[in-house]
Amino acid sequence: MYLNCHTYYSLRYGTMPTEELCELAQKNGIKQFAVTDINNTSACLEFLKIAKEANFKALAGIDFRNGAQQQYVGIAKNNEGYRQLNEHLSNYIHAQKDFPAEAPFLPDCFIIYPLEKVISKQKNDYQKNEFIGVSTESLRKLKFSAYRKLNDKLVVLQTVSFRNKRDYNAHRLLRAIDNNTLLSKLPESEQGSFYHQMIPPEDIEKEFEDFSHILENTQILMDACHVNFEFGKSQNRNLQVAGNSAEEDKERLINLCYEKLSDRYPEAKEEVHARLEKELRVIIELGFVSYFLINLSIIEYAKKMDYPFVGRGSGANSIVAYILGITNVDPIELKLYFERFINPNRSSPPDFDIDFSWKDRNDVTRYIFEKYENTALMGTYVTFKRRAVARELGKVFGLPKENIDKLSQGFFNFKELDHLEKLVLRYSRLIDGFPNYLSVHSGGILILNDSVHNYAGTFLPPKGFRTIQIDMNIAEEVGIHKFDILAQRGLSKITDAIEIIKQNQPTAKIEDMENIDAFKKDPAINDLLKVGDCIGVFYVESPAMRGLLTKLQTDNYNNLVAASSVIRPGISSAGMKEEFIRRHRDPERRKQAHPVMFKIMEETYGVMVYQEDVMKVAFEFAGLDLDDADVLRRGMSGKKTSKGQMEKIEQTFRVNCKKRGHKDQLANEVWEQISSFAGYAFPKGHSASYAVESYQSLYLKKYFPLEFMVAAINNGGGFYDLQTYIQEIRRCGGEIHPPCINKSDHPNTIYGKDIYLGLGYIKELEDKTIRQILENRQFFGIFKSLDDFIDRVHISIEQISLLLKINAFRFTNFDKHHLLWKAYFKLQNSKPTSNQALLFKPKHRDFELPEFEFSKLIEAYDQMELLGFPLCSQFDLLKEPVRNSITAKDLKVLTGKNVEIYGNLVNSKKTGTSNGKYMYFGTFYDIEGNIFDIVLFPAVAIKHPHIHKGIYLCHGTATEDLGYISINVKWISRQAVQTDPRLVESGFKFV
Repeated sequence: MYLNCHTYYSLRYGTMPTEELCELAQKNGIKQFAVTDINNTSACLEFLKIAKEANFKALAGIDFRNGAQQQYVGIAKNNEGYRQLNEHLSNYIHAQKDFPAEAPFLPDCFIIYPLEKVISKQKNDYQKNEFIGVSTESLRKLKFSAYRKLNDKLVVLQTVSFRNKRDYNAHRLLRAIDNNTLLSKLPESEQGSFYHQMIPPEDIEKEFEDFSHILENTQILMDACHVNFEFGKSQNRNLQVAGNSAEEDKERLINLCYEKLSDRYPEAKEEVHARLEKELRVIIELGFVSYFLINLSIIEYAKKMDYPFVGRGSGANSIVAYILGITNVDPIELKLYFERFINPNRSSPPDFDIDFSWKDRNDVTRYIFEKYENTALMGTYVTFKRRAVARELGKVFGLPKENIDKLSQGFFNFKELDHLEKLVLRYSRLIDGFPNYLSVHSGGILILNDSVHNYAGTFLPPKGFRTIQIDMNIAEEVGIHKFDILAQRGLSKITDAIEIIKQNQPTAKIEDMENIDAFKKDPAINDLLKVGDCIGVFYVESPAMRGLLTKLQTDNYNNLVAASSVIRPGISSAGMKEEFIRRHRDPERRKQAHPVMFKIMEETYGVMVYQEDVMKVAFEFAGLDLDDADVLRRGMSGKKTSKGQMEKIEQTFRVNCKKRGHKDQLANEVWEQISSFAGYAFPKGHSASYAVESYQSLYLKKYFPLEFMVAAINNGGGFYDLQTYIQEIRRCGGEIHPPCINKSDHPNTIYGKDIYLGLGYIKELEDKTIRQILENRQFFGIFKSLDDFIDRVHISIEQISLLLKINAFRFTNFDKHHLLWKAYFKLQNSKPTSNQALLFKPKHRDFELPEFEFSKLIEAYDQMELLGFPLCSQFDLLKEPVRNSITAKDLKVLTGKNVEIYGNLVNSKKTGTSNGKYMYFGTFYDIEGNIFDIVLFPAVAIKHPHIHKGIYLCHGTATEDLGYISINVKWISRQAVQTDPRLVESGFKFV
């Protein structure tokens, strides 16, 4: 009888998770009902899975609405009907059109029009599959309607959206959020009825006792519906054949591997051949051939287009992937287990993560959509977070901004809150975790064996690629497994740097970026790692990573691979990071390792560093086979495993330890170490992939530092802000210039050692203005004067003022204030109406103007206003001149002594301690542009709750930890800067 039930996937409308709706139905003794969310099928697969496990009948459908106004409800008779509903839904969502008042003919679906709609539209013609829905509320209308005579067309349409009054109140709040209105002003037409609750079946039967034929019609309709999906480990709905046939795919994969073998292994040893044969056998047996070939086709397209890429993740453990060129990590060299990637116990296809440049990923995605028919992006749900909900609900209740801020930030005493504030918090807790809207998974692409709409509806995000209305969790349950096509900026830094080098140094010899071996063996590159000179370099530029590299004295590829995983939180929190560092630096300390663990992990001195180390320990210490060892790793990492599988493996682990003579205490210690570690470490192949890219960037930074840093800032920088990268450019010998209309492009440009900031950095300068300037300059040459510029570029006085204030016309050798006055005289009363070039240039009048005095301070404040930072040294802007103090270079010889040093804050990190207090880590650069780090322990940190950008005088003790120098700060003092002289002249005073 329940043909219209909503979960909270009726976004900003429904109030029940799918599981809780099912529990409510079972509590009421209901054995069959439909989930029909509003314009959404996100819940359907989960609902069908729950029904299969709980042994009740599930019907799947959609409540089609325009806004909150119901048009009709569609119920799928079978899987084909479910596809038809999803296609109909998706067509209108993609086109952003309202649903028509009448549904198209969907032969494998039942269409139910609510009685109120039928009466208002006076609908009289019905297809065989169309019905009129009557609820307990609308029953009284039926009694006085001519439609009561359509006996065979009437069914019960009882909407279920809420459990109780609390749910209904939450629903009204969600509707107010959706309509961006106060709760008191929410129209009734935007709300559901309070009576849309799950009325017990006996009450419905009593209401319809005079209309038993309606109950019978409803039962017949429900009995005719059978939507069925298989769930679980054996399901794989990804594209099964990449070419013409499975046999042809198999032969192609084998042939490609042996054809390309000599490219990777010119003198392949028996170990290589044995590993290749083993991998191919497993890949073919498990049916993953098409998965490799599809990834290969993506890589081949990228190579054809000269798009850089990185194949990483557990896929780097495969020699097949390495030989085919999907990854650049040699699993033989790094002793990587194939079982980490694929084994017979794995419940899903293997997982390649392929990174492309942020500039190229869209085109790679387009290629995939055009090549493979049944393709969609993976969806994800953006959920309501409690503090964000508190802010939304505060607006809905009309609370003042300061009260909303107090509630959302969490700074309040609950006892002191008023009734409305407490209500906000109460409903924030209820709505917390509800799906808010559908979004796109960061990199997941589905390439299926059949139509995407067999599984769910799709929507169309701004980039124009259809996206499925389910997330990866339920998708994997039904056998849909994503391909990960990701974007990062590190790759475009490399390609852009190469292009910039070719322009700036045409005769320079650039090493082939694929010649990683040359980079690994270059002492000059390794010296950068050793001292942490890595700003701008992918993955290794953060203060924590620079500190780690310094402590490890990293000077080779394997050590960098280890560092990429050691930095992860699982290793750090378990104390393994510090132990690894000390054993690396002190060979004598390695003797403290347990002999068994040291033998297993000699490369990492008996310390678990990689996810694979879990497998190593389980395999070599406890004697688990590699398949079970990988299941253990997955389970410890929080991945799903079969019911009871982890318990069984733990039991085997402990039994095997006893058989091998390990004491219980040691077995317990090893098990605990695995437990605390596995969920946070990187796979070794993943770390190795990152290390390869880091070496490519390090090569460019070492030999072409200015071009590399320009490429870095043109691609959004990285861990630090733009000002820090500009400081690094200066440290590398470059000179930074403000934007110039003759030298600058939209991004930054370089001429020799001179770097010109891009026009795109000027705040409020419009893109169309920039485009005009660049196009005109390209066609007609450089601008010769302000008058020449005004003649050639259609520009308002407001836009040219921005260019003049940033001194973009300094090539004229006139003071910018002089030019500003001239521009006002020339443009203030003349507003050109056409963009067309002038046939005859007008004669410009000139004006006698007084001499203007240049001020470095005013220049700096104009740059701060328009760029966000000054281009002079910020130390020059201090109100009090810098006293004689040490610099970062002096710290090494002053360890253990009290020091004072001036520093410009680059980055600070506030972190909690084990006793609930907090501390700060800060990175600064000194007056010479060199980096140094500080630590504020809790006793000092509490005196400085907020550390903002600026220059500080830092006083503390210089400390050294395995070659890494930092300052244990006792106090810091933010230094005042000079005021803009124009504000002083106008009488403005800071309070």
